[in-house]
Amino acid sequence: MCGGIGSRFWPYSRASRPKQFIDFLGTGRSLLQMSYDRILDIVPRENVVILTNEQYASLVREQLPELRDDQILLEPARRNTAPCIAWAAYHIAARDPEASIIVAPSDHLITREAMFRESVLAGFDFVEANDALLTLGIKPTRPETGYGYIQVGAPVSGDIHKVKTFTEKPHLELAKVFLETGEFFWNSGIFLWKAETIIKALREHAPDVAGTFDAGAAAFGTPEETRFISENFPGCMSISIDFAVMEKAKNVYVECVDFGWSDLGTWSALYDNSPKNPDSNVTQNCSVIAYNSTGNIFAVNGEKLVVVDGLKDYIVADAGDVLLICPKAEEQRIKQMVNDAKLAYGDKYL
Repeated sequence: MCGGIGSRFWPYSRASRPKQFIDFLGTGRSLLQMSYDRILDIVPRENVVILTNEQYASLVREQLPELRDDQILLEPARRNTAPCIAWAAYHIAARDPEASIIVAPSDHLITREAMFRESVLAGFDFVEANDALLTLGIKPTRPETGYGYIQVGAPVSGDIHKVKTFTEKPHLELAKVFLETGEFFWNSGIFLWKAETIIKALREHAPDVAGTFDAGAAAFGTPEETRFISENFPGCMSISIDFAVMEKAKNVYVECVDFGWSDLGTWSALYDNSPKNPDSNVTQNCSVIAYNSTGNIFAVNGEKLVVVDGLKDYIVADAGDVLLICPKAEEQRIKQMVNDAKLAYGDKYL
């Protein structure tokens, strides 16, 4: 899944070039390319499918030129993850009704890739042997308020447990309780299931979403698929797969994993996963002279020299026409800042 705007990484992440297309870590590969490379160790190249907004078609083709056009599904409108996943499932089922699927966001960082591969293969074994919707739950390392949480229930096989509850982004005190109990894992947004299992679940729990795709079932896998999607996808309800299916279904399981995961959804997440100098500052492809300053992240395009004094735990991000200076502790407000910029100046700075 590669269609998000990444507004919490504004101003680096823009509507015209969101974070998944940016080389944030200085590896020479964008987050999308790193996610693709990781999946190729598990899924044959010809079976990889990219779901993205149609305005990013050229970016996907530029970064993954080896993919065929029918491996890049272009959404004519943003409708959250349930319609996105539904389209992928119907598209794949038309090619292979017995297919098993991994759904992976394109903007995650995973540092222990061998462990990731082992976890995914174990997950595939489980969903192929059971009528199961499986999500990967990440062992939490801090009381994070920006992630959803999964409470684990009874163990069923190895590291796989029945899901007891889902909780969306808790406040700090509740997140601390979750961490202390040891029963809660971060919801990674990475899913495994058989195509027929997720389609059945969509029909049962999100009939409005499934109904759209059932109406065009004959079109999938044919040249008519693009026309059908163009005409019908924008009419889909905008809803996440968690709300549409995962929080309702009875056959939901979680595989508890610990493979060095971050969704890189925020500047703080990038800070946590970047090398730091002796003053615990992070510089992203820029020149900085810092006095009495610690715990900051500096991301500045171009040849500009950044000079600061007395700055502690701040984000300084300069993307040419936008300069953001914000305490890391307040970064959850960046989405509101983007909305305010839109109200004040239209789309000029988005």
